Amino acid sequence: MTMWLPDISEAPGPKYIAIADAIARDLENGRLTPGTRLPTHRTLADKLGVTIGTASRGYAEARRRGLISGEVGRGTFVRSVSSDLMTFGRGSQENAAIDLSVNYPAFAAGDELLPALMALQRQGQLARLMQYQPPAGALRHRRLGAEWLGRLGFAAPAEEIVVTCGAQHAMLLVFSILTEPGDVVLAESLTYAGMKTLARSLRLRLEGVAVDEHGLRPQAFEAACRKHRAKALYCMPTVQNPTATVLPAQRREQIARIAREHGVAIVEDDIYRFLVGDAPAPITSWHPEAGYYLTSLSKSITPGLRIGYLRAPRSAIEKLGATVMTTTTMASPLTAEIASILIEDGTADAIVRQRRKEIRARQALARGMLGDHVAPGGHDGSYHLWLLLPEPWRAEEFVAQARSRGVAVNSAEIFAVGRGPAPHAVRACLGATEDRVALERGLEILAELLSSHPPPSLSGV
Repeated sequence: MTMWLPDISEAPGPKYIAIADAIARDLENGRLTPGTRLPTHRTLADKLGVTIGTASRGYAEARRRGLISGEVGRGTFVRSVSSDLMTFGRGSQENAAIDLSVNYPAFAAGDELLPALMALQRQGQLARLMQYQPPAGALRHRRLGAEWLGRLGFAAPAEEIVVTCGAQHAMLLVFSILTEPGDVVLAESLTYAGMKTLARSLRLRLEGVAVDEHGLRPQAFEAACRKHRAKALYCMPTVQNPTATVLPAQRREQIARIAREHGVAIVEDDIYRFLVGDAPAPITSWHPEAGYYLTSLSKSITPGLRIGYLRAPRSAIEKLGATVMTTTTMASPLTAEIASILIEDGTADAIVRQRRKEIRARQALARGMLGDHVAPGGHDGSYHLWLLLPEPWRAEEFVAQARSRGVAVNSAEIFAVGRGPAPHAVRACLGATEDRVALERGLEILAELLSSHPPPSLSGV
């Protein structure tokens, strides 16, 4: 294979930025493909006539952008750029006919929303819903949001609810009022990729806390609290993304106690709780005075509504409302009303039951085909699987090979917090295909790869 070398001779600005820009450009035009091994830092420096420091800074910038990954002793590789934040349409990844990289709901809600839309027309409320509303949301919408949280197992009054434009917006609101640039936020050592992006945007120091097959380890959390002056813990105790674990009740209570003792706020992302009928009580219920509990209807009902509900201490509601004004002015009253009708008339519950039934069928299919490669501890009602790769597979190599055969999955590195080595694992999303036939085709390809070895061109050093 011809060694990749960029032409940065006429690039304006710092040379290290030009190196990162060249990697991005050549990924876009196809000159570089996922899995390509890049020159060593020294070789790149020699060929381009720059210092090793400049070459290293160029690779570091490309790594920060999510374009490449490095592994000691193996080299630097071009990454698959698929992630929750970079792929928006079913099957939209180039050369990936079967997209298992995004946690879509298991089927698209459409006709189920028609009664709510017709109710809006009958009620003659459209003019009112086109007006400005309080930043935290209209009282009716906050009340129905509180009711929805109650159905999920967390009782909260309407006065503690803020209506948001989805869970990502709720995260932005919370960390905007809790932190300043440079503050430390703790998270599971494998965490939602959107949290990593948010931390970079707000210039927060994200520190990982060890997990096992049951989820976040309380002892590791306590050690992290002692080591860092952390402002908050961001966590997903129920159907964790990407590992799909459900944290036991005893650990939840321990984590709440530790957070209280060390003055650490809890930011609990419970977006997948609806998938687990008997999930333990949220951590926030043990630490309500400094607990922020968030969910949205994106996974449970439909992504297009862009409505979420944030429960916060009453002392924080005014600050959160001011931040809503700064970011979006308000969540859309029209979609908030549609969501309220769906919750009120039972349609939301019916859609949730359908989603649970479908995803459990898909889980059974996947577990039957992938067997022991499914990581222990993952819930069998989750939208995604965490797959442990056998030797000598490495995550980026596996992702590249799957993609070359038309299947998109996520490398562990997308979710890894900190600079330590990521596990050799991938996440496969089971709701992303529109039917089980396409899902089965994708799973067959993954099963074949898991039972084989990487091509010599990838596994050789």
